[in-house]
Amino acid sequence: MGIEIERRFLVKNEDWKSQVVLSEDFSQAYLNSNMDNWATRIRIIDNKKAYLTLKYSFNGLTNYEFEYSIPTKDAKELIKLSKYKINKTRHLIKINKKHWVIDIFSGSNFPLKIAEIELNSEDEEIQIPSWCAQEITGIKSLSNASLAKTPISDLSVEDRLKQKNLE
Repeated sequence: MGIEIERRFLVKNEDWKSQVVLSEDFSQAYLNSNMDNWATRIRIIDNKKAYLTLKYSFNGLTNYEFEYSIPTKDAKELIKLSKYKINKTRHLIKINKKHWVIDIFSGSNFPLKIAEIELNSEDEEIQIPSWCAQEITGIKSLSNASLAKTPISDLSVEDRLKQKNLE
């Protein structure tokens, strides 16, 4: 069983770009429509690698994550069958021996930019880069699964942040 502990932030500018060490294109889809706790995700990276992921949101900061390699051909078919899709380019940055990713969304979630950092524990302290804006950790309406179901072209980031107290 994999446990993922991550913090997420909106990105406010392009100051991170000079630090990118790797970029990959992601196509992903969600196979379930009720994603309150469990999300079943299909992901294709750079049209070369594909994964099936089962993700359970434990408390907004920590998730259980089970990820399995699958044939790319199967993943493409599953993505075609899904109503809930997102596309993004993921950029990897290393700061203070920690890996940050910046996801730049395309399509109906453009121009959204989200930075994430995986932690070793929930109380791990990090230095937040200056290009990070508001923290959005635990805001379900800004999760990838929610963005696939209701993109920001349907509901703005500002409206999603107003909903934070309702979750």
